[in-house]
Amino acid sequence: MNAQIEHGEALRILLVEDNSAHAEMVARSFENNRIANVIEHVSDGEQALNYLYQREQYSDVKTKPHVVLLDLRLPKIDGLEVLRVIKTSPELKSIPVVILTTSSADIDVAQAYDYHANSYLVKPIDFDNFTRMMDELGYYWLAWNHKPF
Repeated sequence: MNAQIEHGEALRILLVEDNSAHAEMVARSFENNRIANVIEHVSDGEQALNYLYQREQYSDVKTKPHVVLLDLRLPKIDGLEVLRVIKTSPELKSIPVVILTTSSADIDVAQAYDYHANSYLVKPIDFDNFTRMMDELGYYWLAWNHKPF
């Protein structure tokens, strides 16, 4: 049974990740555990903001994601800037943003929380640990966590 929010609505994740192998691992992990019904993947910060604001190639997007998984090291617009824009926007700020990155630098962690990240996860190098982290992330944010909308 797929995890769903109230009223049977499909769970929607916006995955902002420029590494296609990492994006595939996230999607596969959620799919194998039936965590998400819809994963939208974009590969840079500009696409992420266009998706969230339903602009340009994403003008046909009708609903906002329930959670954003955001890498920090992104082309075009850095992940920290994407986070800052999301969390200062009245129409986007209630969307949980989970930083999912390879950076464990104290300055990145501090800046992400200063910009109101909901969580900060460092991607494990080991595939099994990465898969386990995605499983637990999925269950927490998408099945157990109560959403404000």
